[in-house]
Amino acid sequence: MPLNRRKFLKRSAVTGAGVALAGTAAVPAAEAAEAGRGKKPMRRYALTVMGTTDLHGHVFNWDYFKDAEYTDSAGNAQGLARVSTLVDQVRREKGRRNTLLLDAGDTIQGTPLTYYYAKVDPITAEGGPVHPMAQAMNAIGYDAVALGNHEFNYGIETLRKFEEQCDFPLLGANALDAKTLKPAFPPYFIKKFPVKGAPPVKVAVLGLTNPGIAIWDKAYVQGKLTFPGLEEQAAKWVPKLRSMGADVVVVSAHSGSSGTSSYGDQLPYVENAAANVARQVPGIDAILVGHAHQEIAELRVTNEETGRDVVLSEPLCYAERLSLFDFELVFERGRWRVESVKASLRNAATVADDPRITRLLSDEHAQVVEYVNQVVGSATETLTTVEARYKDAPIIDLISKVQEDVVRAALAGTEYASLPVLSQASPFSRTSEIPAGEVTIRDLSSLYVYDNTLVAKLMTGAQVRAYLEYSAEYFAQTAAGAPVDANRLTNANGRPDYNYDYVSGLQYEIDIARPAGSRIRNVTFEGAALDDAQQFVFAVNNYRANGGGAFPHVASAKELWSESTEIRTRIAEWVTEKGVLDPKDFASVDWKLTRDGTPVF
Repeated sequence: MPLNRRKFLKRSAVTGAGVALAGTAAVPAAEAAEAGRGKKPMRRYALTVMGTTDLHGHVFNWDYFKDAEYTDSAGNAQGLARVSTLVDQVRREKGRRNTLLLDAGDTIQGTPLTYYYAKVDPITAEGGPVHPMAQAMNAIGYDAVALGNHEFNYGIETLRKFEEQCDFPLLGANALDAKTLKPAFPPYFIKKFPVKGAPPVKVAVLGLTNPGIAIWDKAYVQGKLTFPGLEEQAAKWVPKLRSMGADVVVVSAHSGSSGTSSYGDQLPYVENAAANVARQVPGIDAILVGHAHQEIAELRVTNEETGRDVVLSEPLCYAERLSLFDFELVFERGRWRVESVKASLRNAATVADDPRITRLLSDEHAQVVEYVNQVVGSATETLTTVEARYKDAPIIDLISKVQEDVVRAALAGTEYASLPVLSQASPFSRTSEIPAGEVTIRDLSSLYVYDNTLVAKLMTGAQVRAYLEYSAEYFAQTAAGAPVDANRLTNANGRPDYNYDYVSGLQYEIDIARPAGSRIRNVTFEGAALDDAQQFVFAVNNYRANGGGAFPHVASAKELWSESTEIRTRIAEWVTEKGVLDPKDFASVDWKLTRDGTPVF
């Protein structure tokens, strides 16, 4: 049966917090001790812990936005159907009873498949479906999964329903009830592995999630859940797990290894803290890393207290890789000791889909393919994001226009109705295209790949100017007259595309010859220089409104209105109502890159 919070709390009242599961009957300790008195060779045991992360709803190697098999230039393949084949291979090689399968979170958001079963045919409806990710992961035989921040995108009710449908626990030692400060989800999972002639090997898995949830999904979690730092909670729980007899401690952490945070100083907790945990908390053998969408086969971090290496591994997202932690244990002085740990990756592109998973979810897949291919309008010309990160592109103006219209309608009849509306939008994708002719839901969904919702904030001209200046840090400083390479022009200091914002409703220049912090030039509103004191309504996505990307002023600005309908849905509604998608109805040139006043393009 699935392990949910009610069962966990009931059990923890008797046994202490946590989830303990026995693999099979273990050899009695007394018998093992008797065997240990002989002069037999040292007993050894090999354990393999497998891990995925950031699956984001990828069951099949399918691109719903392109209505075709997924391909990329690196030859990658995606999906749990492929991972299932890899997992079966490892289980055959190592012996199923010697393996554990984990995930580090971000499971139920990220593709039209997950959106469909959260919003179109929701799992929360009475008699509703079982989530495809629960079906797939149950069939593959996951042992435990850490909570990711995107687990909260559809609200706590959807997450709890998903939890009920899973045959494995969702772990979150630092996801606490805001009132009691007790774990709202199981903090850990324990499994015993039988060893002939010796006591069983006891493996504990501690799950840690991302403190940024408090910012990114504030609307759902504020006042209900709180998310302290990973380092703090690991330091609390690891000693408990060791005192409970854990021979091996593995952490599944939805947190990258860089030690950095995208939200600046808005939270006193580090976003990407996995390496910090390894360094600061003694007693951990390995960490399955998630959240950062990076591929790290093996990273060794020395613990400051013990001097021992902790092995970290992060498999590539979307089920493109499977991490393997190979443990060698020896039995000495009456207990098991980890002698060595090695991490490696296996590539989903090297195997075919598991036909079990294909059969299991072919109907759900077909349903979503049909949904995303619904025609909602037509376009007079092809719109693309290919150059959108360095040229003002009409396709991004479409997002801004929809947001402006929705916010204006929402504020009609209020005291803010007369204020001008500005709108923020980002070039999320470099490959999105709305073709001339028929426009489908998948065309529009590819433009807005995140499940963000819309918020209206009150901002001054000075605050908007500072916001633009911060956004302009995205560009690499390029001297006037120097050659311009579009591939090196953007993403300065690792800033991702989704943390570069257009702002519509103003006209401005970004002088990339100037240093960051002094690039925004000639800002005008309705033909006049921007008045720093003027008030504006700022239409912005909830990620940015809650502090995502650490843009100045917006998180602390007064909120005038917000909603739970996705911006992607609003775009589809707008296009459906118009019928025809014509750039003259939404496109405008609001900004351009310059060098000493001369346009770059």
